[in-house]
Amino acid sequence: MSEVLPLTVKFPTRSRRGILLGLSLPQLVLVSSTLALLLVAVLTVGLMGAVALAPVWITTAVLVGVRREGRSLIDWAPLVARYAHRRRTGQTMWRARPVSRPQVEGLLHLPGTTASLRVATAGSGASAIHDPHRQTLTAVARVSSRAFALLDPATQNANVSAWGRALAGIARTGHVATVQVLERTVPDSGDSLARHWTEHGNPQAPVAGHIYSALVDSAGPAAAPHEAYLAIALDLKAAKRLIGQAGGGLHGAFTVMGQTTASVAQAARGAGLTVTGWLGSREIAAVLRTAYDPAATARLQQWSSTGRAEADPAAAGPVAQVEENDRVITDSARHATYWIENWPRTETSSGFLHGIMFSTGVRRSFSLIYAPQGIESALRDVQRRKSAIISDASERRRRGQVESEADNVEYADVKTREKQLISGHADVALTGLLTVSADTDQALDAACAQLETAAASAQVDLRRLLFQQTDAFTACALPLARNTL
Repeated sequence: MSEVLPLTVKFPTRSRRGILLGLSLPQLVLVSSTLALLLVAVLTVGLMGAVALAPVWITTAVLVGVRREGRSLIDWAPLVARYAHRRRTGQTMWRARPVSRPQVEGLLHLPGTTASLRVATAGSGASAIHDPHRQTLTAVARVSSRAFALLDPATQNANVSAWGRALAGIARTGHVATVQVLERTVPDSGDSLARHWTEHGNPQAPVAGHIYSALVDSAGPAAAPHEAYLAIALDLKAAKRLIGQAGGGLHGAFTVMGQTTASVAQAARGAGLTVTGWLGSREIAAVLRTAYDPAATARLQQWSSTGRAEADPAAAGPVAQVEENDRVITDSARHATYWIENWPRTETSSGFLHGIMFSTGVRRSFSLIYAPQGIESALRDVQRRKSAIISDASERRRRGQVESEADNVEYADVKTREKQLISGHADVALTGLLTVSADTDQALDAACAQLETAAASAQVDLRRLLFQQTDAFTACALPLARNTL
């Protein structure tokens, strides 16, 4: 009987190609404006005009040519300008204020761009997050699975393939805007562990009872359990016809959402995931609250009769939030969010993230955000990228420059993607985000250094998202299925 080998994975190269001649839109606008100004100066004054404009074109060369953290200085300009505007207008600091006016039912009172989100509840008791601006309805489920690293290779291969088929099925529906898989570690007071021991244990047992009681007392407060959530955002505009057939309004939207979540749960079971329950309004609020205030986990578990954290939706947001250029500070924690710039570009095992997910002593949230793409738009994107690669190669040959191997690899990746689309495979854009959390700035810096080392071992390139930490934290640490970056 032949041995089953673990499935290996390889990710395509991330394109760094610009709009024209490798230039991004800000670079192209700046270079074009400078060249136009130089042309006018030369035609009207002569070469002395170009000399007089030396500070202008030297500044342009510096802004376009000098790179920092993988971006040119001009590409940093919009991010820095928006951050400076937020600081000048006081938007980097947010405080919850008690008000006497009537409250919108279910409003989550979150800061920033999520201020309008509210939890809506259907007559059946199902709850979801309604975004009136983006026209989405997001359901959140708690999921569990067996430890992937402990599974035999055949089961690992089957689970990976089944998850790919599940994503393909979701993408083909045409009315799912975003899918988010969130896995996080949270501090635990040990209340749930102590409750389980009280209900099912036998402290009076000789020797073992005393040992287990001592173990629960010592290990409970130090525990850092892993939680996993699956968020499905229904595009209300794309599903308008189905919602109308189901009765219209939020009632019809919940009917369509229920059908979607049922099929997703069934597909997830085939991938080794168990949907243990779709969250109600108070459970959704508790997940959001504990992301902003990890120290609240113990209190929310104590007050809950079920042992699971619950909170009032009106108290889901933080009491205070302060944004800095490289981190965001909420009630009881500091957070720094990274973007996974590059996935492994060589053959690697499907469990390559194990070192990141199980870094000892690090509190973190890890999100995979999938955005289904339509077949037609994906094929147009493929043709656009192929044309850009071919035209750039022709231009280099005309200039007598040597061909870049990176372009050959990128072209091969694009052709592979085109073949898969023609064969009927769905296209999904993947964004990976990692948020590191700690109680103090020093602990946060140490945890970030530890995870950066673990990412290098996993062949993953992390990029810290400077000047956009609030949006990055919202996208990564909260199960809202929002890709705002």
